[in-house]
Amino acid sequence: MNREGCRVFCVAIDGPAAAGKGTISRAVAAHFGFAHLDTGLLYRAVGAKMMAGHQPIAAAQTLLPEELEDPALRGPEVAQAASKVAVIAEVRAALVDFQRAFARRAGGAVLDGRDIGTVICPRAEAKLFVTASAEVRAKRRFQELAAKGLAESLEEVLMDVKARDERDMNRAEAPLRPADDAVLIDTSELGIEEAIAAALAAIEQRRLS
Repeated sequence: MNREGCRVFCVAIDGPAAAGKGTISRAVAAHFGFAHLDTGLLYRAVGAKMMAGHQPIAAAQTLLPEELEDPALRGPEVAQAASKVAVIAEVRAALVDFQRAFARRAGGAVLDGRDIGTVICPRAEAKLFVTASAEVRAKRRFQELAAKGLAESLEEVLMDVKARDERDMNRAEAPLRPADDAVLIDTSELGIEEAIAAALAAIEQRRLS
């Protein structure tokens, strides 16, 4: 229960880039009627502001919710900038309260990112870690970029994916790793419907326990 006596249920979904956690998170939120927050957009928004000449710490401290709606945040250059600002402890600290308040909202919430189950919501009622091989994730990202007319070779995308993994898994602050009690879902050989079904089953089990 929250302070108002309303039931809360937080689903924390973590994983590396292009593993499918965003698609799964949106489907989970829609299925259960929960609110959804793609926490990566917070860092993308800060990264975009840094690219525009702002200091990243100040950008994080002054970030507005409406800034998360910019379609340009989905671009590959912004993704790389997001990965760079995410290693800054002061940036992460500035965004923690926003995420934790969202997680405890009445009616349930789904948050996806890289440190939700380990740092942001370590007491989340359900935790998933969605992953896939770097090669599979690079192919998916390459297809997304190609569909948008963004010219990058598959080799370049694979290099970017591996570089992000390296930064995310080895950063000093909140490195990317599964929570000890997270359910692992490897989507390398799963179709999207299969992956969503696995996620829903794992969450439903936690709701009933």
